Amino acid sequence: METKIFQSDQINHAAALLRQGELVAFPTETVYGLGANALLPKSVAQVFAVKGRPSDNPLIVHVVDFPMTQKFVESYHPLTEKIVKNFWPGPLTLIFSIKSGSLSPVVTGGLSTAAFRMPDNKKTLSLIEETGAPLVGPSANTSGKPSPTTAMHVYHDLKGKIAGILDDGATQIGVESTVLDLSGEVPTILRPGAVTKEQLEDVLGIEVPLDKHLVKESETPKAPGMKYKHYSPDTPVLMIRPDDWEKALDWAEKKDQKVGLLATPKIAENYKTADRFVFDEDTIEAATRGLFSGLRALDEAHKVDVIFAEIFPEDHLGLAYMNRLKKAAAQNYFVKK
Repeated sequence: METKIFQSDQINHAAALLRQGELVAFPTETVYGLGANALLPKSVAQVFAVKGRPSDNPLIVHVVDFPMTQKFVESYHPLTEKIVKNFWPGPLTLIFSIKSGSLSPVVTGGLSTAAFRMPDNKKTLSLIEETGAPLVGPSANTSGKPSPTTAMHVYHDLKGKIAGILDDGATQIGVESTVLDLSGEVPTILRPGAVTKEQLEDVLGIEVPLDKHLVKESETPKAPGMKYKHYSPDTPVLMIRPDDWEKALDWAEKKDQKVGLLATPKIAENYKTADRFVFDEDTIEAATRGLFSGLRALDEAHKVDVIFAEIFPEDHLGLAYMNRLKKAAAQNYFVKK
């Protein structure tokens, strides 16, 4: 299969493929999604096959506006209107209880809930509108690997496996959306993202808990990223605490391990001899934007034995960054023996 790259003036061609049941990757402000018509179960099933994704991992349904959710949703939390008004379009996914039979179990993972998001990307909103149906859109990569933040990342992973990619350059945020469960009484964050716990609490005026429980093998997760190992390059990743950089690099030298550095300019400036992926700025925003690109770049160059990654405080956007980095590193920090 030839994988075509579509530009802005070719959105109608991409939409036609989606209506026919083909898979087309699309850009969002977070990462690139692997698009399939959410109303075509056979097409949605192909998403799992192409990604190598476990079939009990539910998918996010991308909509063009809030009214598009009404065909599917059984009931809305009382705070839904306030949340949508403040955060849609944007990097916030909302989980609702849905009407029986409104979406195929292949979309929902067999649950009575489904996840919905209105992405903040004009090209993709046009694509959904042109298709005339919502689109499922897990990250457009091989399951478990770093998520794609450019069309070329998608092409690298899925060339020849999908019909097309709608190109809109690099994503602005770089990690997947926040997932907020609105199917119960208390709004609960299931996955941290660029819409932070603090922002939600400021708008809603209530405490918004973060669900930190580990989903068991026998459970079906309510949201992506809760159960399976994610975001992992083939090269081992170690998280480096601020005071451990010298120790870690000394250890690597003694072990004859070639190091790839994933760090801010402030840190990277001290270690110019290492292979480096340097974030644009000394900010958590730059680190989050560059996390997956950096993991991919250092891994795909096949020049390093281990990746040393900078950590950040686990608050605000740092919670999302560290959530992804911990999974990429299999929770492993550098510890000097």
